Amino acid sequence: MVRLCSPWSRLTAVGVLLWVVHSRTVAIHYVRAALRACEEPSVVLRGAGIPASLLDDDRARVTPAQYTKFIQTLWEVLDDEFMGFGPRPSKRGTFAMMCLLAVHCPDLESALRRGLAFYSLFDQPLSLALDGGRFTLDIPGDPDHFLTESLLVLWHRFSSWLIGRRIPLRSAELGYPEPAHAAEYHLIFGCPLRFGAPATSISFDEKFLRMPVVQDEAALKRFLRHSPAELLSRRDHGADTAGHVRRLLGRGVTGLEAVAAALGVSAPTLRRRLAAEGTSFREVREQLLRDQAVASLVRGGESVEELALRLGFSEASAFHRAFKRWTGSSPGSYRA
Repeated sequence: MVRLCSPWSRLTAVGVLLWVVHSRTVAIHYVRAALRACEEPSVVLRGAGIPASLLDDDRARVTPAQYTKFIQTLWEVLDDEFMGFGPRPSKRGTFAMMCLLAVHCPDLESALRRGLAFYSLFDQPLSLALDGGRFTLDIPGDPDHFLTESLLVLWHRFSSWLIGRRIPLRSAELGYPEPAHAAEYHLIFGCPLRFGAPATSISFDEKFLRMPVVQDEAALKRFLRHSPAELLSRRDHGADTAGHVRRLLGRGVTGLEAVAAALGVSAPTLRRRLAAEGTSFREVREQLLRDQAVASLVRGGESVEELALRLGFSEASAFHRAFKRWTGSSPGSYRA
């Protein structure tokens, strides 16, 4: 067992949870959670171009570009890579130094052991354990589970970056009740989920621990220069059925039957597979439409009528109703 005690992945981006491929958006829940320890939220929101009014609606979304700027501004304001969630601040550059040690390791497991040796120098109330292909995390006093979820995702994504290939997750178990924003979790982890588990963990094939670290210092400089966008933009899952469905829908394949045919399965089989992953065809389709709509409205250059038509709505009023249901706001509010 490799024991990792300390925030190996509070890393430089404790909040870069989702996510994100091109038009995918970020739930406002994560913005609110990241601001919990910030004494100047208005400064951070203004710097990221996020209206404070969005914080009042659980359905609101922000774009990957806004969220990246939000995290970067938060680091600057707090000068803390832990963003106020740790018992003491972690000065910017701590994670970069750990990365410099990790990229010189022969394989992923060695990199994790070296990360342990580095972070064991700091007194942090975290317990992370890697036993075979299961990564278990225990963090006392994390009311929004924001830090917990951030650590799981960041540990996974940074490990994938080190070996230069995606590490597909087999499952994610979360040691707390299912939250109101549970629909986001499939987009985050891309694997079967279980809430109310005895412990919080993610699992994968342990063969990845033996794979060589393929990154070097030059690649690390590029990686850190674009953080957290580098972590946000990496597709860390997609081998799951919902990921395939989303990708086909994004390419213009429409309807359950057509998507099932493109995947080489029957429509009932596709429904069963999506249900096993905790989602449905309609939910995947609506998430994609919502994210495409938010991205277009924030980007500008397309009228609401044009956007409604492009997304397949027969009339703008139907799009208005759907967008209000998805985000709690009108398309005009987002465009403004």
